[in-house]
Amino acid sequence: MITRRQFVQASTGAAALGLLGQTQAQPVEQPKFLYGFPPGSSGDIVARRVAERMAGTPYARNQAIVENKAGAGGRIALEALRQAAPDGATLCLSPFSATAVYPHIYTRLGYDPVNDFVPVSIAALMFHGLAVGPLVPASVKSVKDYLAWAKAHPKDANYGSPAAGSTPHFIGALLGLNNGVDLKHVPYRGSVPGVTDLVGGQIASMVTPSGDFIAHHRAGKLRVLATSGSRRSPFLPDVPTFAEQGFPDLVVEEWFGFYAPARTPATMVAAANAAINQALKDPAVIEALGTVGLIAQGSTPQEMAVSQKREFERWGPLVKKIGFTAES
Repeated sequence: MITRRQFVQASTGAAALGLLGQTQAQPVEQPKFLYGFPPGSSGDIVARRVAERMAGTPYARNQAIVENKAGAGGRIALEALRQAAPDGATLCLSPFSATAVYPHIYTRLGYDPVNDFVPVSIAALMFHGLAVGPLVPASVKSVKDYLAWAKAHPKDANYGSPAAGSTPHFIGALLGLNNGVDLKHVPYRGSVPGVTDLVGGQIASMVTPSGDFIAHHRAGKLRVLATSGSRRSPFLPDVPTFAEQGFPDLVVEEWFGFYAPARTPATMVAAANAAINQALKDPAVIEALGTVGLIAQGSTPQEMAVSQKREFERWGPLVKKIGFTAES
């Protein structure tokens, strides 16, 4: 398992590599964007909308192709990136959990998140949400109401998440642990089946990216009680944050970011970063990401590396507190 010292030293070095100024890179013919989840998922929208805008940039002559390598919580795509040539032609879009949280969970990873990759750019922010369905009475309107109801109804006190070991899983676990309530975790294979069961009354609540709740919330089929951002979600402005309701420990803003293989030339990292950040300013891209509850937001490679290190340091003791580990 990676130590804090190894993570800090290597991620700082990766950031420095991404910022070194050199001569301009030659554009690649057609880059490939790997993504570790199915087509149509929220991150897939990010990858495809950005990919469409790579053509004619200093980074690429043609738009990028997106290759979905779904499975293992995004780890398969990162394993493929590790094996890719370090020429800038292959990038991978990944949530920060796969590089900053998984090292604390898995005793074996098929990649070294510190030494195998170099950060290129953050691409989008997502806030997670806690929602309740028809199994929970309409009188429950806040997180405190929900905790009181869960304590009074221990047999029904459960919450779904899109996967065991995911950030939403840990948000729900911390909510229960920090408030003395036994919330039973129900892991799903993705958000869609969990939200379906929530609307159908098979589970009491769910924590997942808040964008997956928006349509059902507006239709009155479920109630989003809180979102995890430091500010309210622009897509659910009527829903207060966890922090507003007295739970500042549950402020979580997860991001999707692009990575390149280690030893990718700094010129290629810089070219890819510039092209990605330009794409994220396109109003059509901003609108497309908004339809799935994502906020378009770029960064420098250094900012991404610093954020990744910060999340790695934050989640280590939290994962230990929760007591969750996995073999592979």
